[in-house]
Amino acid sequence: MNLIRIIFVSFSLVPCTYAEEISYNRDVRPILSENCFACHGQDPNYRKAKLRLDDRAGALADRDGVRAIVPGDLAKSEAWARIISEDEEEVMPPPKSHKKLTEIDKKVLKRWIREGAVYEGHWSFTAPKRNEAPKVPGAANPIDAFLQDRLSREGLKPAETAKPETLVRRLYLDLTGLPPKPAEVDAFVADKSPQAWNKLIDDLMDRETYGEHMARYWLDLARYADTHGLHLDNERSMWPYRDWVVRAFNENLPFDEFTRWQLAGDLLPEPSIDQLIASGFNRCNVTTGEGGSIKEEWIYRYAVDRTSTAVEVWMGLTAGCAVCHDHKFDPLSTREYYSLYSFFHSAADPAMDGNKKDTPPILRVPRPGDDKRLDALDAEIAEVDKRITAEVAKIKYQDPASLDHLPKSTRKETMWFEDGFPKGKLQVNGPPLKFVTKKEGPVFSGKRAITRTAKNAIGQDVFSEGAPLTIPKGGTFFVHCYLDPENPPEAVMVQLYLGGWKHRVVWGAHEKIGWGKANTHERVDMGPLPEKGKWVRLEFPAAKVGLNPGHKVTGYAFTQFSGKMGWDHFGIESTTNPVKDPTLSWKAWKGQGEGVRNKDLTDDLRKRFKGKAPAKWNAAQEKELRHHWLTNVYAGASAVLGPLNREKADLQRKKADVYKNAAITFVMADLPKARQSYVMIRGQYDNPGEEVSRGVPAFLPALPTKPKDRDYNRLDLANWLVREDHPLTARVAVNRIWQQFFGTGLVATSADFGTQGELPSHPELLDWLALRFIEDEWNVQRFIKRILTSYAYRQSSRVTSALLERDPDNRLLARSPRYRLDAEVIRDQALSLSGLLAPTIGGRGVMPYQPPNIWEPVGFGRSNTRFYKQGKGDDLYRRSLYTFLKRTAPAPFMASFDAPNREQSCAARGRSNTPMQALQLMNDVQHVEAARNLAQRIIKEGGENEEARIEWAWRTVASRRPEPSETQVVVEVLRLHEARYSNDQESAQKLIAFGESSPDKTILPRELAPWTLVANLLLNLDEVVNKN
Repeated sequence: MNLIRIIFVSFSLVPCTYAEEISYNRDVRPILSENCFACHGQDPNYRKAKLRLDDRAGALADRDGVRAIVPGDLAKSEAWARIISEDEEEVMPPPKSHKKLTEIDKKVLKRWIREGAVYEGHWSFTAPKRNEAPKVPGAANPIDAFLQDRLSREGLKPAETAKPETLVRRLYLDLTGLPPKPAEVDAFVADKSPQAWNKLIDDLMDRETYGEHMARYWLDLARYADTHGLHLDNERSMWPYRDWVVRAFNENLPFDEFTRWQLAGDLLPEPSIDQLIASGFNRCNVTTGEGGSIKEEWIYRYAVDRTSTAVEVWMGLTAGCAVCHDHKFDPLSTREYYSLYSFFHSAADPAMDGNKKDTPPILRVPRPGDDKRLDALDAEIAEVDKRITAEVAKIKYQDPASLDHLPKSTRKETMWFEDGFPKGKLQVNGPPLKFVTKKEGPVFSGKRAITRTAKNAIGQDVFSEGAPLTIPKGGTFFVHCYLDPENPPEAVMVQLYLGGWKHRVVWGAHEKIGWGKANTHERVDMGPLPEKGKWVRLEFPAAKVGLNPGHKVTGYAFTQFSGKMGWDHFGIESTTNPVKDPTLSWKAWKGQGEGVRNKDLTDDLRKRFKGKAPAKWNAAQEKELRHHWLTNVYAGASAVLGPLNREKADLQRKKADVYKNAAITFVMADLPKARQSYVMIRGQYDNPGEEVSRGVPAFLPALPTKPKDRDYNRLDLANWLVREDHPLTARVAVNRIWQQFFGTGLVATSADFGTQGELPSHPELLDWLALRFIEDEWNVQRFIKRILTSYAYRQSSRVTSALLERDPDNRLLARSPRYRLDAEVIRDQALSLSGLLAPTIGGRGVMPYQPPNIWEPVGFGRSNTRFYKQGKGDDLYRRSLYTFLKRTAPAPFMASFDAPNREQSCAARGRSNTPMQALQLMNDVQHVEAARNLAQRIIKEGGENEEARIEWAWRTVASRRPEPSETQVVVEVLRLHEARYSNDQESAQKLIAFGESSPDKTILPRELAPWTLVANLLLNLDEVVNKN
């Protein structure tokens, strides 16, 4: 039976009747939704007898003189006749549906029809109503006014205030997920100021651990994990998104911005790195790379997942029910579902994830500390750009093609080395590559040259796999070398790469470098060594080493045998017709095909000028491209601009190196051209029906007018969700936060605000909270503080048997809730109390202890997550938020305590109580090791006698002093274990050896082992693993 109906009936003053006015939404709709709407609801494909009971017009319609419902007249209402019929062929619901109305259900429907069968719109589909808080004596917080007003009407009172020690522990666990230290408890208890509680809240919200704890709830919704989820279930690099969520909560990013960034951060104007990272919310879904998968099917599945997730997370609706047919209970048609789906259907990520950790689109995220380095490089690049612009302004360029007397030919140098190598692969033989500036050694031109010393061996600097150098007609290579007068090499060689290293020239003792066949282009002897102690220009025709016009050389090597020398200013010289040479004539460059011009353009220019012929360039575009040509292509300015461009290129390479070592994260992006979307009949990826456009359900506020120059996009959808008049977003958000602190939301079904979901226990309070959240500019911390300063939050969790029987689920909140802590909090608490917790924030997921053979049975041979590689050091003791989450085999401890596998969005975790949990808390390596480290603290910090140590331990673990009877029990347990381990040193040693941390050698095993089991006992106390 529907929970709200149970509660309402339980609290009615007259059994089976309602003293107050009957409500369709509260009392009737749940009955009809559960028993009738599947066959008589809004889905026309499954509607029986063409009868709708979810709609007043349909229910009251005349059908050949018969109406299902006649307001005020039971005798003429055919639906009522069917309800009370004893004929199996007539009774509703029919027996084959396996649904049956209770006597209470029938009485509710009977009264409703008699009183006029008034229909109401579903409560959550209408805008929140502005309610004034009831006037309740002593209720300073409006939250308490709403709650206590209801309690008063039910003849109940709120519980007493919890003890200060309990409150401190409760608040620490709720805001940081970690327990307080005894000194922190003492400080609060001693602070008698009226603002003590508020100050404590502010202090905890200012801690980085607040964001870590808050992020955990959101990551459940976002279905965040560290692997793809299917087939090989390989690692994916997604953790920068998780770290961004932590930062967002710590920085108190308003929830409306939090929404925009995640649904459409990539579509914001000039998005920041954080906004792009946030868009990874859309990329957290399960993906596949399995061979034989059908791409169209997986593109469809990903869009369905993203749609259903967004609707559940922000609107609290089960939209997935409308994938195959109109929603049977909520007014969401299949067509409307696929209109929402269309927002996500054009995502640019591939259908197959490639089993890679960096499935595009991705973003490289600088690591902590790299920001300053990047800022410095950007400043240097900007300074070089200024110098380049100044030099370009000095060029008095005349296009050779525009001269009255056209020049016939000229000599042209094309540089391949000056101050640095082109983009490509660099290798060295011997010590690392070394450049010298003019202050440090010989430099022929530019700012620096290569220097190398080799001792009775070959040394070389090799460049390969770079931008090719095309051999021109009549081309002659040149290079400048400087031989040290005190230590000259015995031979020098230049090598060129064309599909192989088979094009060489050598000066000096050529036999010292015996590569290639002598007297062929593989090794051409050019004569004696050049003169020592000065820069000498060496030249050799390209033809002499077997390189012909049109050949594309992709590498070169400066090679020497022994000695010390320098290399500089390397390239090729040729004769060219300046009128036709695109490096000398702007007109000639423009006249080339787009594909040829593109080779000289940046990625940005290529994109912006794609498909635009020169005749279509406007004046500004022509000016921009001409400036780029003068700066980067024009050979006549290469002597001046070449060194500057190479200086800039070197800075850009350094910047690229920073990003090369940066973290990778998945981000969202859309295809340049949107995919067309259709209603997919029966949810089949290959069965398109009616074409749909982007839009939102008709029962919710409409989107604003579509922009004239584009279609609606995800940013429009995000903005629509956080409109003030949207009936769902704020309600769903505040309900989920309420659930976080009270265990259950005001709407118990936090993922279903539709007609099948529970009604709010306090609808006026929910609407008041939603509107205040919006009015407070979606300020999450302010909203949380509003909850935490309520009396309701600070109540005791003690419950009488009478109250437990009256309100077993605590829906009226006459007491504070008491429930088991979540998996991560239980583990993190043990680590914190033991002193083992490593406070490092962020980074790639870590791999703490877990039993053997968990990953292997579900791992394919080629999977990079087939074998679990346990971490070392701090990785074993990081917060559980950072535990590597493999979807097909989540961490066993987390799974046992109901943590989701994150294959899909999870709005509320289950809470089980199993023998496996007890066994893990007693025997898990992590917990036994934590108990031993806690025992070491007890012995070292707790005092000299047993009673003092037990009190210290109890205060540390449970934030209170033990009762005398509790101390006595622990002493008896300690005696029992002391007797055992005093005669069994081997077992004592085994116990304290659990885990990677070393036992304290100053404590004897026979003393440490008993205290370890005492510590383990305390970590297993109900009040320690539960929130009180």
